[in-house]
Amino acid sequence: RKIEARLLTILSFEESTNKGREKEKANNRTKNHHTMKTSTFQLLAVFRCGSSFILPEPSLKHNHHHQQSQPLLESSTFTHSTIPNEYIFSSSSLSASKRAQSVESFKVMDVLARANELQAEGHDVLHCGAGQPQSGAPETVNSAAIAALTNPTEKLGYTDSMGLLELRATIARHYLSRYDDVPESSVDTSRIVVTTGSSGAFLLAFTAAFDAGDTIAIASSGYPCYRNILGALGCKLQNVDVNADFKLTATELRAELERRSKAGESKIKGLILSSPSNPTGAMLTPDELQKLCKLCDDEGIQFLSDEIYHGISYGKEEATALSYTDKAIVINSFSKYYSMAGWRLGWMVIPESLEESINALQQNMFINAPTISQTAALKCWDKDTIAELETHVAKYRESRTIILDKLASLPDFNTNIA
Repeated sequence: RKIEARLLTILSFEESTNKGREKEKANNRTKNHHTMKTSTFQLLAVFRCGSSFILPEPSLKHNHHHQQSQPLLESSTFTHSTIPNEYIFSSSSLSASKRAQSVESFKVMDVLARANELQAEGHDVLHCGAGQPQSGAPETVNSAAIAALTNPTEKLGYTDSMGLLELRATIARHYLSRYDDVPESSVDTSRIVVTTGSSGAFLLAFTAAFDAGDTIAIASSGYPCYRNILGALGCKLQNVDVNADFKLTATELRAELERRSKAGESKIKGLILSSPSNPTGAMLTPDELQKLCKLCDDEGIQFLSDEIYHGISYGKEEATALSYTDKAIVINSFSKYYSMAGWRLGWMVIPESLEESINALQQNMFINAPTISQTAALKCWDKDTIAELETHVAKYRESRTIILDKLASLPDFNTNIA
């Protein structure tokens, strides 16, 4: 409204100062000029460029009910000198929102940017910052992308907002074949959302499940972007200390719930937790995950299970929250095990109650995840693809063993390895 008021004043000022000039030009006006009705306020914005202003063109619709007239404003004459100083929009008065200013940078990306700068300058850089696989995407995935890009009949246009139906069906089969006791109803394709990386999944899930002011529990040692995204959305955060095994279990969460109740503090609305954990590597046992799911269901806490590192574990049994509840939001990604970090592709399995909301948010925020990435990802569960991916995990295991052996040789080193 303030902008409208200023623009209306500018319009009036220009009209009055050019009144005499308008009379002189009246006889020379042609009937095919496009009109701008100030009564409907069709001028949406004025952008300053140097000392002059660039104005939007008048409406292309002719006014059939009023006499055609010269456009009220002309960019050739509407300059800085013709406008009072109080109505000049200065870029110096613009600033980032308080929300944006409250968000810390994701430090690992700052490190990566600097490392890339050094590499571009000719320095030999060993990248140990960003959590991405040593290897690139599997050969089958790359070949599928090339085939799609070179196929003259493949348009690679928009997909359903929830993702390619074939890809969602493949993800559903993955859960049913890999994990025990996952009900088919929990992985119906209507409950699977293909996202723009797990980051897109976090934004969709947080926005759909929580309101500004809600309190969300996170592990005292966890992925920094949980905190940053939730903070940007106006949520309050509650750190819950991990135990001696670097885990946040039902025991730790229950203790926090009891503390808050005694202190008269607001209830916890949600919990997000990764298992295997970033950054500790700790992984909940199936029994621990089951108890945590039950506690969240009993207390009305929306549990978000971040399972992005599934597939990269060493001798311990992996479990999914889908085996124990149909109320959790399960998040995964193609970036880690599937070695497609830069392809920006992930997925969610969501409760039935959030289907409509998340679909609407996806439509408005992202439209759909990258189509070329979705198309190529259809190959991720092929036999040849899995065989190649398992060689990646073998390399990780070898590197892990070397590091652990060296660490174990240090005096007083804590051998409690997650």
